[in-house]
Amino acid sequence: MFNQLRGTLAPLPADGVAAAHAPFGQSRMLPRLAYVDEAVFAWEQANIFAGWVCLGRAEKFAEAGTQHAVETGAGSALVVRGDDDQLRVFANVCRHRGHELVACGATVKNKHIVCPYHAWTYKLDGSLRVAPGDFRKVEGFDTSEFGLVELNAVNWHGWLFVDPSGEAGSFEEHAAGLEGIVANYRPEDLVTVDTHSYELATNWKTIVENYQECYHCSSIHPELCQVSPPQSGENLAPDGEWMGGWMALMDHAESMSFSGESSGQFIEGLNDMEQRTVMYLVAFPNLLISLHPDYVMTHTLRPISAGRTFVECSWAFPKAVAEREGFDPSYAVDFWDLTNRQDWAACESVQRGLESPHAIPGPLAPEEDGVYQFVSRIARAYAGLGRADDARPSIVTGEATAGATPETETVTETVTEPETATEAGSLT
Repeated sequence: MFNQLRGTLAPLPADGVAAAHAPFGQSRMLPRLAYVDEAVFAWEQANIFAGWVCLGRAEKFAEAGTQHAVETGAGSALVVRGDDDQLRVFANVCRHRGHELVACGATVKNKHIVCPYHAWTYKLDGSLRVAPGDFRKVEGFDTSEFGLVELNAVNWHGWLFVDPSGEAGSFEEHAAGLEGIVANYRPEDLVTVDTHSYELATNWKTIVENYQECYHCSSIHPELCQVSPPQSGENLAPDGEWMGGWMALMDHAESMSFSGESSGQFIEGLNDMEQRTVMYLVAFPNLLISLHPDYVMTHTLRPISAGRTFVECSWAFPKAVAEREGFDPSYAVDFWDLTNRQDWAACESVQRGLESPHAIPGPLAPEEDGVYQFVSRIARAYAGLGRADDARPSIVTGEATAGATPETETVTETVTEPETATEAGSLT
């Protein structure tokens, strides 16, 4: 299916797709079949989720011998922490007869990778160690020719990304401009203290669309509106495959919590702007990064079907805070768990509405320019088009801030770029 659909146009009405990437103010939402049709879901898996996707926090695979299998748009991938402390990602396929090495969604720990079918055994670096039976008697059989297929992978600021197709280009180009926004928060040095998993009866795109606007906040998030003005902030001008923007904190609020108080401390090195705002970013297609002054929250999305999505939400704090005796992260976790569930109820209701044949794509409000960034990006992908230079409706582009890296030169005038950028791209 991956090879058959790769590089084709999405099975959607061309006029409906074109309406979704029309200029902002004239555009419409995606055709309803984009959310409910399994044929469209299969196309997205082959053409969107077969490129760079996030597999989650790298710290989940910290111990040598840890092996975790996860589904991607181009087959199952196997994440392995080697005894050399290197993190590698392989196609989850035995080189003998194609059996999965680890069941999808499962995690095992072993000093070797062992196929459960015929016990072909691989070292943690993917090289074939043993092929049982009489292969040793087979003339010309060379174990070096049958190592596991290693996939392109990057540990970027503590998040593990993989390109299962091998066709998505460089990660640097994919994430262009994002480094300068994320680096100051040093998420690779933070410690995850809690993780919640949700399985939602909704399409993955409704979750991202909801994340990209606060037009709904006054209606369904009374707690959030007490600590962050829903009309505050601005969207950014992405250079790579990402989108997002910031929102301000109320004058009395230190962080996003029910009281506005923080039980932690500012992440060291943040500037004044970063200490008074929350940055909400979509690392396309499936990682939502929420950068708070005192913690970083992420949502990793894994589409299951056209109408179901698995979401893993995690909260990471500075190590000194996470290890402090008596530290209680519930001020952040409980606040966002409630907010998550308010959002999930809305997203699932949208999904139920879109199941109706009477659901006709509607227009976007002026406050939904962030939704337009995402929807138009998806629509152009459906149509086989690249990114549009004008897909940034609310952006005022200024000159690069002194000290900014070349990939962060296009920024909003109200956001200060960090003076230094931490390189965090090695697979360790």
